[in-house]
Amino acid sequence: MPFKKFDRSKLNLLPLSERQHDLDMGCLMYPGAAPAGFSHPSIPAIANAVKAAKKSGATVLMMYGGHVVRSGCAPLMIDLMKKGYITHFATNGAGSIHDFELSMIGGTCESVAKYISEGQFGLWKETGHLNEAVIVGAAEGLGFGEAVGKYIWENNFPHKDISLLANAYHMGVPATVHVGIGSDIVHEQPNFDGAAAGKASYEDFLIYTQSISNLEGGVFLNFGSAVAGPEVYLKALAMARNAAHQKGEKIASITTAVFDLLEIDGDTQVTPPKSDPRYYFRPWKTILSRSVSDGGVSHYISGEHAVTFPALYNEILNS
Repeated sequence: MPFKKFDRSKLNLLPLSERQHDLDMGCLMYPGAAPAGFSHPSIPAIANAVKAAKKSGATVLMMYGGHVVRSGCAPLMIDLMKKGYITHFATNGAGSIHDFELSMIGGTCESVAKYISEGQFGLWKETGHLNEAVIVGAAEGLGFGEAVGKYIWENNFPHKDISLLANAYHMGVPATVHVGIGSDIVHEQPNFDGAAAGKASYEDFLIYTQSISNLEGGVFLNFGSAVAGPEVYLKALAMARNAAHQKGEKIASITTAVFDLLEIDGDTQVTPPKSDPRYYFRPWKTILSRSVSDGGVSHYISGEHAVTFPALYNEILNS
C-alpha cells in the first residue's frame, strides 16, 4: 500500500545555541578526584574479576545507558580504557548523542516537558551532524561508534578529551552503539538515513559479538541499560556460545554485574517467577541469572551511577 509518510522538509530546526541545556561540563568527574563514600560488598569482587580478566587477556565489556554519560562518568571510563581495564564499551543511541553534544558544545540534555510541548524536542541543527558522521562511516564500512568517534576526533571538537567515543577511536578500542530506529532524537531529522544507521549499528553488533566470544574468564558490566544492554548481550552470547560449542569449548566462567536503581532482595542468580513483576526487569533474568547458570557468578548493585561507578573505579585502581 502507498501509505502516506511524514514530510521531514516541513520541520523547523533551531540552533543548539537557543536550547536550554540541563547539563554542562560541571557534571564531569575526573581521575584523581573520583568521589568516594559509596560501598557495597560486591564491589571488591567485581574489581578483582576485572583485574584478573586483564591479566588473562579476557574481555571486560561495559554496556551503559545515556544516564551514565549524564552522570559525568566519561573521564573515569576513559581512564580505565587507557589503563587497559575495560576492553570494550557499548551503549545505546542516547549514550552516543550525549557524548556527541558534550564534546561539541560542552552541554547536553533538554527539558522533554518544555520542548515536546513546543514541538521542538530533538530538533536541533548541530546534533544532526551525528547523522552525517554515520552516513560517511557506513560508506567506509565503519561501525556506528567508530564513525561517530572518528568524526568528533578528526573535526577537533572543543571537548573531545571527554568523549568516550572519540578516545576509543583514537586508541583503537571498540566502542559500539546499538540503536533502535525511531528511539533517538537524531531520527527526527531530515538528514537521518535509516539504511546507513542500520548498517553501521549491525557492524557494531558483530564487533560486539566478537568481544563476547572472548568472555570466558571475563567480565560483563551493565550500567543502567535495562533493555538494549541485556537484549544485545543475550543474542551475542548465544552466537558466541554456538561457535564455541562447535569447537568443544565453553563460555561459562563469566562474572556479570548490573548497576541500576531498582532495589532487589534475595538471590539474584535465581530467576524470579513470572508471577513476580520483577521477572520483566531484563537485567535480572538475563544478565544476573540465565547467562551465568553454567558456572559464572553475578552481582547486583543498586545506586546512582554518579556514586556506584566511581566506587568501582576507585576499587580497581586503588585496591
